[in-house]
Amino acid sequence: MLRLLQGGRRVPELTRQCQWQRTIATRFDREEPVELKMFRESVRRFTEKEITPYANAWEEAGEYPVSLQTKAAEIGLYGIGLPDEYGGIGDSDARWQVALLEELCRAGSLGLIESLLIHTIAVPPLLAASDRGDGQLEALRERVIPPVLRGEKRACLGVTEPSGGSDVANLRTKAHVDGDHYIINGEKTFITGGTRADFLTVAVRTGGEGKNGVSLIVVDGDTPGLQRTRLPTTGWWPSDTSHLTFTDCRVPRSNLVGEEGQGFPLIMHNFNLERFVIAVTAICLGEECLEEAESWARQRYTFGQPLLSRSVIQHRLVDMRTALTSCRAWMTLVAEQMSQGHTDVASICMLKNHSSATLRDVVDGAVHVLGGASYIRGCKTERIFRDMNVLAIGGGSSEIMKELAFRQLERNGSIAK
Repeated sequence: MLRLLQGGRRVPELTRQCQWQRTIATRFDREEPVELKMFRESVRRFTEKEITPYANAWEEAGEYPVSLQTKAAEIGLYGIGLPDEYGGIGDSDARWQVALLEELCRAGSLGLIESLLIHTIAVPPLLAASDRGDGQLEALRERVIPPVLRGEKRACLGVTEPSGGSDVANLRTKAHVDGDHYIINGEKTFITGGTRADFLTVAVRTGGEGKNGVSLIVVDGDTPGLQRTRLPTTGWWPSDTSHLTFTDCRVPRSNLVGEEGQGFPLIMHNFNLERFVIAVTAICLGEECLEEAESWARQRYTFGQPLLSRSVIQHRLVDMRTALTSCRAWMTLVAEQMSQGHTDVASICMLKNHSSATLRDVVDGAVHVLGGASYIRGCKTERIFRDMNVLAIGGGSSEIMKELAFRQLERNGSIAK
């Protein structure tokens, strides 16, 4: 952790002197099941032992050891919401996702979290797709999902293109049939995990224009004609953001996910969970910044008095906590709804926007409290400062979230006549 000199003496590390108390809004209406409590505790121990001590070094190196994946798999970190027959941990509601993110975010490394969990948007389409009845989809699931959940292989999702991101219905990467294979040509960009992935679930156009012509195909990482270039990014350093080029890539037709033309609804369904996860992540990272700011304000002295004794600092910290509490209350409500099988798309979109905007405000507040400490590598707030803006972009930009939320609200009659 960060150490600085203050008045000729060394300032103590920013460490938890006691268990930091999250706001009352963290509690769900019903008690967490024993299994969930045990899972939360195991992820917390994993984060404290296997991630936090090395997070800064991995940030600087721009990567993390492959062994971390197998260790994560051993505690079931990869299996949330995925069937046990493929190595998952069976049925698990949204509270499991929240618990997982709460504990992983304690390390304050968004790039690492995203890289570890990128399979959560690459694998679900394989499970949600319609079986063609020829056994090929099940064979594809058996080949891809178990090694990913064991931490032996990596998977990513490739949708965004240089010509557009959220406009999935008009993507341009094409795949045409040639005997028992598809021939894929096109480009994908800003693909998280694309450089290292062993399996790439790729959105392609197999039919005519519009959403009905979109399909998903799994492309193996060693496919000839696939070129992968890592993109330099402002933040998210342990993750690999890449540009993918497909030049006459021959992929077996058995790698088709479901049926031709089924890709669009699979991608849209996937987006809901991704956007909820982004919202939860923003809240949890904001809480880490708040904790770091509070701890620093208590230890830092100005003019012979703790920084925390200054009313202007007290007010700033209260404002930060107020904003995060409102986000958590809303997040808890949405999580409860999702756990009961109800997906409110408008609420998820608005929550994502509200949480990512709140994170920016909270990080700004933490920077002002921490002062120069927030600009030194090794400080959580410094890392989160670099990473935070991607949350307002990933899963659809804030503007697109507003458009989608309005359409959903109008459709269900929530907009005043």
